[in-house]
Amino acid sequence: MSVSERTVTSPKKFMIGSGLLANMADYVAAFGDNVLILSDEFILDRAATHATPALEKAGIQSKVEKFQYECTDKEISRVADIAKTQGANVIVGIGGGKTLDCAKAVAFNNKISVVLYPTIASTDAPCTALSVIYKEDGEFDRYLFLPQNPDAVIADTDILAAAPARFFAAGVGDALATYFEARACYASDGVNLVLKKPSRTGLGLAQLCFELLSENVEAAMDAVRNKICTPALEQTIEATIYLSGVGAEAGGLAAAHAVNNGMSAVPSLHHVQHGEKVTFGLLTQLVLENAPKEEIDEVVRIIKVVGLPLTLADMGLTEFIESEWRTVASIACAEGDTMGNMLKPVTENDVYNAMVAANAMAERYKAQG
Repeated sequence: MSVSERTVTSPKKFMIGSGLLANMADYVAAFGDNVLILSDEFILDRAATHATPALEKAGIQSKVEKFQYECTDKEISRVADIAKTQGANVIVGIGGGKTLDCAKAVAFNNKISVVLYPTIASTDAPCTALSVIYKEDGEFDRYLFLPQNPDAVIADTDILAAAPARFFAAGVGDALATYFEARACYASDGVNLVLKKPSRTGLGLAQLCFELLSENVEAAMDAVRNKICTPALEQTIEATIYLSGVGAEAGGLAAAHAVNNGMSAVPSLHHVQHGEKVTFGLLTQLVLENAPKEEIDEVVRIIKVVGLPLTLADMGLTEFIESEWRTVASIACAEGDTMGNMLKPVTENDVYNAMVAANAMAERYKAQG
């Protein structure tokens, strides 16, 4: 079946502001009266003390469950069973990208509503109709395409500003690739994240994402490092969580995320944040495109401002093993992955060469200070 429709898809509601965790009842009441809260370990207590009393007061039953670290088929099934036993008609995900992806998958499996509270602006996962599924060993498995976006995404700036700067920087890295990938997908008339054609609106949102990052990134990092909220931080969160997610979904992905998926095969990089790997994937894509120097200069400026790792050594890679990185290239070029959205056909050898060249380019920029 040929794909012809162009799409713009988005969460039903996106809200950004401070102190929103305590207002959870306001956001879930429209969807149900029995809530399973799937939470990262570090915010479990806060979820219990801030959210559950407000839910109880509103007559909404709730239970808090700890997410077990990896979004695997096994974890999705475990949480889905808990939700079913409880009779939950809403699942609330509070945490990082994997927690939120798990909550989305559970909502899909159980045919219930989903409300998401990202605790770190490290990826654009909250807004997409997509869950990234991993194998038990932490290696990328597949994308789970969902029929609809989350019912609501709540960006509580108090929580997001308090997160470690490294996580915020990773979100900038993920968002930084949005425009360049959407541009490539639109130029090639590829397939976006809802398996339709990319729209001009999606490309426009992706471009606005890049513009907000360029304008605000220095001041936003000042706020994050001091754990305060400012207009620059709010605009950057809007870019990293909403515009990046909606822009990527409607605009499409390309080489940057394909390389990120391949890098899951390098054991020594399993500790590296998604957005950090996407950043290296973006540098690889810019090499593949032979992008103008001015574009690369601006991308590298943003990488340096937020303190993202620039080179593979910065990520913690101590030894470059050619066979390992040829496996990365092979995974990145797998049929059905987003490398197919590049304007020109790309081979595994092209990707390997581009990764080596991207790292050499990064070393050169790093030496410039």
